[in-house]
Amino acid sequence: MPIPAQFKYRLRIPLIASPMFIASGLALVIETCKAGIVGTFPALNQRSSEGFEAWLMKIQTALSDWEKQTGKKAAPFGVNLIVHKSNPRWQADLALCVKHKVPLIITSLGAVADLVNDVHSYGGLVFHDVVNVRHAQKAAEAGVDGIIAVCSGAGGHAGATNPFALVSEIRRFFDKTILLAGSLSHGRDIAAAQMMGADMAYMGTRFLATVEANIATDYQDMIINSSASDILYTPKISGVNANFIRQSIIDAGVDPSDLSPKAELDFGAELDIEDKPDTSDKKPWRDIWSAGQGVGSIDEVLSAAKLVDKLADEYHQAIGDHQKMYQTTFSKAAS
Repeated sequence: MPIPAQFKYRLRIPLIASPMFIASGLALVIETCKAGIVGTFPALNQRSSEGFEAWLMKIQTALSDWEKQTGKKAAPFGVNLIVHKSNPRWQADLALCVKHKVPLIITSLGAVADLVNDVHSYGGLVFHDVVNVRHAQKAAEAGVDGIIAVCSGAGGHAGATNPFALVSEIRRFFDKTILLAGSLSHGRDIAAAQMMGADMAYMGTRFLATVEANIATDYQDMIINSSASDILYTPKISGVNANFIRQSIIDAGVDPSDLSPKAELDFGAELDIEDKPDTSDKKPWRDIWSAGQGVGSIDEVLSAAKLVDKLADEYHQAIGDHQKMYQTTFSKAAS
């Protein structure tokens, strides 16, 4: 099960901090990369392509300066591009990614072979997130380097498939990197993802409860005080099935018992979070808060560096505990 060559010797643990709308800003990306995991952000977290390019340069400069000062290697960073007809920016943003040789591109809502070729032209990687096998097959045909299996319980635009089933079926036809997303909050979850056949873990909600996350304190408090039963899976809020915290839906004046979807999907409108003088509408992501079902194991806000330390300790302990259990139980049974 492959870890990309571009990642080898640059990762502390096999983990990507997933790109979260609004929450994943410069500070979170830079600090997660310094800590030894892949930091990512959606291109649309910057309101223009000009602002997006400025972020790319700031990230590259910050990580380069840190490497010179410490003599260490930072983990690579990545950018999420929503490849959908309602996102008019994605081609311009892709051109900037190519210009600045962004190490990892994560595509959503469209696997495009030409995009993959553009990124491969400078040695970059393309991972594509999917919620079912059909989309995974299309991504494989487009030549992507990794497939992110977004399973039941994930934050944001999640799927509804059990992770054992989805990872296993994807592995039957895809021999490159597979990542697992969905309710991962602990280092042992990363180890478990590898045990079930994934190569890496993809973790979002846990990084909302970090000092560097660009979200309100009230949002973080709600995450800490929520459990899996407080997460509602519905297409009503964003037009695509996604997980949101029930209390934030209620606080926004939306009836959580009405699960009727939006009439159409328009990412341009959905991701326009700027306040307008003529509307008081509550916005998804900004006012109605997303989280995965793993919230029940989150009980504190940490710096990104301390969180990665904690996850690394938990991960290695889980692997060690498993090996000890195998050696002391099954080996004796075999003898």
